[in-house]
Amino acid sequence: MQPFAGPNPLLEIKFQIPFDQIRAEHVQPAVTELLRDARERLDQITSEAWPRTFANTMEPLDKLGERLDYAVGITRHLEAVSTTPELRAAYNAVQPPVSEFYSSLLLNDALWRAVQSYSKSDEARNLSATRRRFLEKTVDNFRRHGAELDAAGKQRISEIDVELSKLTMRFSENVLDSTNEFDLVITDEGKLAGLPESAVAMGRASAASKGLPEPSWRFTLQAPSYIALMTYLDDSGTRRQVYEAFVNRAVEGSRDNRPIIGRILELRREKANLLGYSDFADLVLEDRMAHTGARAQQFLVDLKQKTESYFQKENRELCAFAGKGELAPWDIGYYAERQRAALYDFDEEALRPYFPLESVVYGMFEIVQRLYGIRVVEKPGVPVWDPQVKYYEIHDDSRASGDSLIGAFYADWFPRENKRGGAWMDAFITGIAFGNRLEPHVGLICGNLTPPVNGLPSLLTHREVQTIFHEFGHLLHHCLSQVEVRTLAGANVAWDFVELPSQIMENWCWEREALDLFAKHYKTGQRIPDDLFEKMRRARNFRAANTQMRQLGFGFVDLALHREFSPQSGGDVLAYSRRILADFTPAKLPEHYGMIASFTHLFASPVGYGAGYYSYKWAEVLDADAFTMFQTRGIFSRDIGSRFRQNILSRGDSQDPAELYRTFMGRDPDPNALLERSGLLVTK
Repeated sequence: MQPFAGPNPLLEIKFQIPFDQIRAEHVQPAVTELLRDARERLDQITSEAWPRTFANTMEPLDKLGERLDYAVGITRHLEAVSTTPELRAAYNAVQPPVSEFYSSLLLNDALWRAVQSYSKSDEARNLSATRRRFLEKTVDNFRRHGAELDAAGKQRISEIDVELSKLTMRFSENVLDSTNEFDLVITDEGKLAGLPESAVAMGRASAASKGLPEPSWRFTLQAPSYIALMTYLDDSGTRRQVYEAFVNRAVEGSRDNRPIIGRILELRREKANLLGYSDFADLVLEDRMAHTGARAQQFLVDLKQKTESYFQKENRELCAFAGKGELAPWDIGYYAERQRAALYDFDEEALRPYFPLESVVYGMFEIVQRLYGIRVVEKPGVPVWDPQVKYYEIHDDSRASGDSLIGAFYADWFPRENKRGGAWMDAFITGIAFGNRLEPHVGLICGNLTPPVNGLPSLLTHREVQTIFHEFGHLLHHCLSQVEVRTLAGANVAWDFVELPSQIMENWCWEREALDLFAKHYKTGQRIPDDLFEKMRRARNFRAANTQMRQLGFGFVDLALHREFSPQSGGDVLAYSRRILADFTPAKLPEHYGMIASFTHLFASPVGYGAGYYSYKWAEVLDADAFTMFQTRGIFSRDIGSRFRQNILSRGDSQDPAELYRTFMGRDPDPNALLERSGLLVTK
């Protein structure tokens, strides 16, 4: 590798990140330097400092990894959205030492003594609420992560963390590579029967991008392509081929994730046991709203019991509609779409012309301006990693300081072969607020939405619109934060609370007043016709029990893997997972069903949603309940919006999430709110 010339762009935190300058060869030198710097800062904290104060102990601890986080976060991001062999190699090389450093912090005796010493000081007994929470959570984190273990135990925890960082990165790479290695090329136009024109055009454009001769249509396992095929394509044999490729990604050959899953589960279990917990779920959930794996599991059991009869009824009705005794998994989406059209005279494709991406995005900005008094503006000319990426600033003109800038973010909406699948939000810079001082935040939202083709703009499905709103909700949670402690700011909250700001945003995608701000025909500018809107609303809860059971199934298999599974008792992890998921699926799963091998939520990071997938349903209960406040007072109510911003979006983890929720609602959450919204509430 040739040495780079000039300064290393990863060594300095810049609000506008110089993505046009960052190269793979910058990564290892930058991380090496930043690790050295972080260790020097650590030595400064742990050296004798009397008396111990917040300023010489807790504040530098809060800032200890700021520069390192920035560099590693940007590298991780680029590897996810613009990967190359060189970048992947560089990122893989720095993961172990970075993981080892962070693991070592909570096992560092000198640092633990410094924190303990400060916690017993007079100043510590009189801290502000946020600083006191930071201190208490820090002490708790040390204890929960092995500070009181012997030397051998600490060494083993560190080894586990490093190995987990390597394994989970490899898991993610295998999923990306196996997704990209599949494509379906159709040269007979008759084989496209059933596909809407938007999907046909997308397939034609994809084939052209690969230089395939006409007539050719190319389809992949990326979401816009896969969902269109499974929903609309008449050819059952082709649907089966694509379905089986999708659910068996990363199952065979050099990209087989099965041994990786087994080892990840083994290491997580060993870590939990070393730290005195019965299983990994109890370890990671202790400081979340559920607190224990048993409580999270009971939450899922209760929802399953309340949903099951509706689920069975929906599936009987679908089979009857299809005229078959049972359906194959690759038939469910296809017949369900036709049943929906028959019941409600509604085809989701009819909505596409009303959802051009640009209009959706700017309508969303208008909604949050009305709710929260913020202004989002695009700023061109800022360096990005792909020409289609856009950059925006968030301003709050009501700020007394006169400096209205409170945050900025990048938006990367379309699939590419060098970009991982799914949709997500990430944070590059987390600012802190103290007194009148507010450091602006920088974040990111990513998706894999329907791209523009054949001169048409990007025209989205309603589900894709909800995805945009969802990720923007996470982004608001980050960028509207006003917390004085960095590690408590933004979306650094309990994992089963983090989805509340994102999921509540989806509600505005269903309200007529909100839709009229952005749902306008890309040619005529007309709003969604009343009859089409009413059909969409009536169809909202179509197969709602199936939607709920699907998420519950993922939650059940997650907790089972992290609480009960062992290779000795459970056997093959794919077969074990399949047996659990069989109770939550509308069709019999094939014997070789391997979805768990590509379940990145659980296995693409050392913790991630591991033992925490239930969080989606937990937060959905909160969001369904919280949105009733807006429905009662007006969906654009500035009063309620301000309350939500002040009590939820701006508070990060500065207070217990249950208390934050009670402050906003004036009560505990109503567990029936989600069932009522989904049409699954049994009434007497």
